[in-house]
This record gives sequence, structure tokens and C-alpha cells, in this order.
Amino acid sequence: MNNPCSCKCKYNCTLLAFIASLIIGIVTAFLRITAVITITPAFLWTLFGISVGYLLLTQTASVFIRDCGRCVRETLSSTLFGALLTALLSVVLLGVTFVATSIVGAILTGLLLFAISFTLSSGACLTKCLACSDD
Repeated sequence: MNNPCSCKCKYNCTLLAFIASLIIGIVTAFLRITAVITITPAFLWTLFGISVGYLLLTQTASVFIRDCGRCVRETLSSTLFGALLTALLSVVLLGVTFVATSIVGAILTGLLLFAISFTLSSGACLTKCLACSDD
């Protein structure tokens, strides 16, 4: 019987996910500080809901995937980190309002978009690791 977790992928995509998310976060912070974009409460609530969904995904995955390789464990912890950071930053930005050109608001918004993009891309990496199996 094949173990779906016996993935011996030679390439892990979490580093690429981190780099791409970092670029997205920096661009978002720049656009926010120049007042090109604004963040609405509906967007923050949506990101909070997505992060809670990914927190439930990581809990479910950690229960059902016990004896998996390093690939799955690493991407699962990356997904957990991104989801927790997204939930924290969305609650902070919901609780405190910043003016459009605030430096602190721009940094927090950039971190929020970094976190959500890292969560989504780490979830894709987790799917890739689970799909990779030895025959």
C-alpha cells in the first residue's frame, strides 16, 4: 500500500513562496504610503475569515497527517505561521484606524498582505507536497 505522505520531493517551494510574498508586501506598503490603495474593513474581515479557515486546515492536516516527511511538516508550519500572522494583523488593523499616508499603517498593511499571500502560497506548497508520492 502506498503511503501518500512518503514524499521525497527534491524541491520545496516554501522559499519561493516567502520571496514572492515579501515582494507583494513591499509593493503593498509602498502603494499604501503613497495613498494609491486603501484598506476597507470588509477586506480585513475577509482576510480574517480566510486565516481562520487556514487555521482549521492546519489543525485538520496535523491530525490526519502524522508520519509525513520534512516537506509536509515544513509547509504545514509555514501555513500555520502565515495564518496566525494574518489573523493578528487583521484584528490590529480592524481595531486601530490609520490615515492613508501613515508609515505605521503602511508597514502593517504590507505585513498583512505578506502574511496572506504567504498563507495562500504555503497552502499551495502543501498541496504539492501531498500530491508528490513515491511509486
